[in-house]
Amino acid sequence: MEFKRARTDEQRHERRRQILDTAAAMLTQMPVAKLTLNELSRRVGLAKSNVLRYFESREAVLLDLLDVEMKEWLAHLDRALTGCDGTPRQRGDELAAVLAESLAERPILCDLASAHAGVLEQNVSTEVAIQHKLATRRAYEEQTRLFLRCLPELGVQDAAHLAATATLITAAAWPYSQPSEALLAAYAADPAVAAMRTDFTDLLRQTLAVTISGLLARRENLPVGAAAIGESPR
Repeated sequence: MEFKRARTDEQRHERRRQILDTAAAMLTQMPVAKLTLNELSRRVGLAKSNVLRYFESREAVLLDLLDVEMKEWLAHLDRALTGCDGTPRQRGDELAAVLAESLAERPILCDLASAHAGVLEQNVSTEVAIQHKLATRRAYEEQTRLFLRCLPELGVQDAAHLAATATLITAAAWPYSQPSEALLAAYAADPAVAAMRTDFTDLLRQTLAVTISGLLARRENLPVGAAAIGESPR
């Protein structure tokens, strides 16, 4: 394909979108670790040097894609977390279930999250890092707002702690729930080994439910007028 440089902001935006869409399509076929800039360039139909006109590195592409996937997940949560009823424990369990099930339905987001700190943030400029961290901050703030919609009892600081915990557990649990061919064969061959297989949705749901219960219990046990960890005294 003959390369034609995008000359307007709209054309540049469209070219970047094409690159991101191609990267997302590739991640339905392979994990982050196997996505190379050479193959991405080939599938987009551009030379690698031309792809680098729009993104400074493979990692910059994937960080941008992570931000896109996060926005789509938050939009889903905004629609899903509308009618939380019951006791705080019941609402907490419902919130944990919605989070776990919605993340399990987004393997690209989970795979990118699992590679986030160790891979994606390692080959980018300060400018890209700042842009990404600001986007991450906005995502945490939106999660906090949505969690408080279901569980106002958490308070802002503990809702933010829950958002951070959901990110960390997702990043840690996802790789364990994606076994290699050798492990799949081991699970099939030995029931004792099969019992060790990680169910991503169940693990995430249980961990988040326990986290929510612990955060609520800690708040209930605070002396009158005391502040939770990370909160300023009133």
